[in-house]
Amino acid sequence: MTIDAMQAVRRGAVWCLSGNVGGRGVRTAALSILLLLGPSWTIAQTPSDASAGKVRVVEVARGLEMPWGLAFLPDGRMLVTERPGRMRIVSLSGELSAPLAGVPEVQARGQGGLLDVVLSPAFATDRTVFFSFSQPTASGARTAVARAELDVDALQLRALKVVFAQKDEPSGNNHWGSRLVFGRDGNLFITLGDRFSHRDRAQDLDSHLGKIVRIRPDGSVPPDNPFVGRKGALPEIWSYGHRNVQGAALHPVTGSLWAHEHGPQGGDEVNEVLAGRNYGWPVITYGREYVIGTRIGEGSERADVEPPRHQWTPSIAPSGMVFYTGSAYPGWSGNLFVGALKFQLLARLTEQGGEVREAERLLQDYGKRIRDVRQGPDGKLWLLEETNGAVLRLDPI
Repeated sequence: MTIDAMQAVRRGAVWCLSGNVGGRGVRTAALSILLLLGPSWTIAQTPSDASAGKVRVVEVARGLEMPWGLAFLPDGRMLVTERPGRMRIVSLSGELSAPLAGVPEVQARGQGGLLDVVLSPAFATDRTVFFSFSQPTASGARTAVARAELDVDALQLRALKVVFAQKDEPSGNNHWGSRLVFGRDGNLFITLGDRFSHRDRAQDLDSHLGKIVRIRPDGSVPPDNPFVGRKGALPEIWSYGHRNVQGAALHPVTGSLWAHEHGPQGGDEVNEVLAGRNYGWPVITYGREYVIGTRIGEGSERADVEPPRHQWTPSIAPSGMVFYTGSAYPGWSGNLFVGALKFQLLARLTEQGGEVREAERLLQDYGKRIRDVRQGPDGKLWLLEETNGAVLRLDPI
């Protein structure tokens, strides 16, 4: 092994990124490297080919507990949430700060806890961050979103204010949704799950369950929301008929919101989320009931339901997502990247002539749950890996 190769291993765990390549031979070679370096070193797989050329995954930081959301600060450091209820700053060299003070109480059970985090569009002047969490209530819990001023030096959140909370407060610990995306107009999209046992409410406009909502940064309702003034409808609602949306991003050309959501047994979807549209759940879906496999609802198509731009059956359990707009990886600009929990991979999707398809499956040999995917200020893809609580960077070679 060359000195450069040994230094690469010392900088972090460098893993093979492959699209349907690798296997026992790669893992055996990696184990040999580990034995040569001694027990303190992490296994390193030889970098291999992907569609963008030779690439590898570098482990930048480890030691987080169930990391969920990541936002880059202007100086390149990262603000990362941990689902049990902590928020930390991670340096580019991998140091973890102490937990920030001022984080509110969360219900950290099942899939709930401290979830997504984004910076205000005016962060340079207002130092404000927005984050979503499972807020305990007297009768259960609900998805809520708060804003607060970030004091980086003091590791403190100040002047915290809850700007949105679901009307519904059901029991149960699953399907919180919780991705946050600012539109180009400065309004905030919030994705909300159906809370699993209350799926029929996803079709009801007097409920926030199974919806994507849109608010102003102060929590008020934009007057051009599609259901403003409609009797019996909550004015925050942007779209409905969703199951559990845990990935969302703006299209780099059109500026429209795109999101994916978990299906049950099959039927994970990627959708372009348009104002006032019905996305079907639980009446129209490609998914089937757990265990017994029977059909859910009426079928997979209906004239008044917006069809998905792409769907996965079997389910990959999608997580974070991003449209890549950089130039670090040849041929990937404009592609959509989606992490997967169950299938433990990074999916690359392309869009051409209105058709969206999965073009490549990456990280299959890596074998870890990818929770979030972001584009960093360096133009590279950064990931949160849930299995080991790690921050990863995808490096072209």
